[in-house]
Amino acid sequence: MILYHGSYIQIEKPNLSFSRKELDFGIGFYTTSIKEQAEKWSLKFKKRKQASVISKYEFDEKNIEKASVLKFDSYSDEWLDFVILCRTGKKLEKNYDLVIGGIANDDVFNTLQLFLDNLIPKQETLKRLRYERPNIQYCFKSQAIIDEHLHFMESYEI
Repeated sequence: MILYHGSYIQIEKPNLSFSRKELDFGIGFYTTSIKEQAEKWSLKFKKRKQASVISKYEFDEKNIEKASVLKFDSYSDEWLDFVILCRTGKKLEKNYDLVIGGIANDDVFNTLQLFLDNLIPKQETLKRLRYERPNIQYCFKSQAIIDEHLHFMESYEI
């Protein structure tokens, strides 16, 4: 499987020690299988007068059966609960090597913020999220999985 990462630099060897906290799925190296999504993400750096670079990887997903993988197929109660835990910095019950699921982009984040501020209930939050354009992110939370299964192919600047 081909995955993409948008940044301001080429990243040949992702290193989790550079990860930020309180993101959708917590600390991790975030990629997507949707090239346009990575390009859109990297354009935020261009707005800051930095380079906009897409790094492309081959993900060897066939041999990770021993890894702890959490996959969300849609915006669901479970997805929402997990994202809220991660974005608020709370401790997870279980550590995962890889988390796959939808992105809390700006529109999604605005809806999440309304929920966090107790302005809309959980069901209304999920109802609004159903209309979001499909997207996907792969959050690698284990350096061993990155080192063994995520192989840099090339990068290009937009």
